[in-house]
Amino acid sequence: MANPLKCDLCSKPATVHLTQIVNNKVHKVDLCEACAQAKGVTDPSGFSLADLLLKASLNPEPEVPAGMRCEKCGFTQADFKKHGRFGCPSCYEAFRGMVEPMLENMHNGTAHAGKIPVRALERKSLYDRLTKLELDLTEAIKSERYEDAARTRDEINQVKQAFSQPPAR
Repeated sequence: MANPLKCDLCSKPATVHLTQIVNNKVHKVDLCEACAQAKGVTDPSGFSLADLLLKASLNPEPEVPAGMRCEKCGFTQADFKKHGRFGCPSCYEAFRGMVEPMLENMHNGTAHAGKIPVRALERKSLYDRLTKLELDLTEAIKSERYEDAARTRDEINQVKQAFSQPPAR
């Protein structure tokens, strides 16, 4: 699960997210409910986003050193801003200083954790258990441990029965 965004004023979990574009620069402000109310964000008549743009001054947009180019394709930061994409996979490494803060801000992190549906995870767990039990059964029979083999066989039948049951909703 991703980490929740923090309030720019007090570091509590943010529930109010504001975005303003000024001179082609995006300024984002994240606030908790208490700070949003204190600043008048919940009352549109008394709200001034300019007062809240302290995040922009605290966290200015990261800049890549002037003249920085991707060694593979020659793309520059200006090319990225113009086209909205990089020229090659090596650009991500060349412009890491610019990309990582942007991703952190947009996606609440830079590492993809993935997502697996719960039912698929349950099926995989059952399948792995069944595979292990079948190996155990084979080994018990080879070793002439027939009582263990009978218990393992019964457990295999239980797991197979769980496979055949429709998923709970």
